[in-house]
Amino acid sequence: MKELRITVDDELYAELARRAADDNVEPDQYASQRLTTDLAHARFLEAAKAFGEEHGPAFAEAFGTGPARHAA
Repeated sequence: MKELRITVDDELYAELARRAADDNVEPDQYASQRLTTDLAHARFLEAAKAFGEEHGPAFAEAFGTGPARHAA
């Protein structure tokens, strides 16, 4: 495990502390959780984009590119 030290201004720390208190955790634990969640979300979006670029054309060929339109 690695340790990361960052410096934040008083206003940002106060917001971080408030949100941490809302979740009943310490500010450093809250910051760690948020960073982990944000990075996981970014990795998910990157993977989804790569998947779409690789498989999107075949999917579009098999299922079309837009919503199905039904005649009334």
